[in-house]
Amino acid sequence: MTEISSPHISHPRITVLGVQPGDPPFRIVEIDGAVIGEAKSFTDVLMAAAAYGIPVHDADDPEVVRWVGGDKLTWHRR
Repeated sequence: MTEISSPHISHPRITVLGVQPGDPPFRIVEIDGAVIGEAKSFTDVLMAAAAYGIPVHDADDPEVVRWVGGDKLTWHRR
């Protein structure tokens, strides 16, 4: 019997959820599955990652950061 190789499913340590209404709008940031706070800019995400010792060399790499409801440039509701 032959084993079927499973496709690689990445589980990045950082997840940035969709834009929430606010003044200014913000996005919830999760690290290792736990909500750690709000980000109002891409810089806030990088600072949160650094605080948890996570190097982010490429924020567009889905194995590093999972962006939900937009990408690193999405900070306002559509």
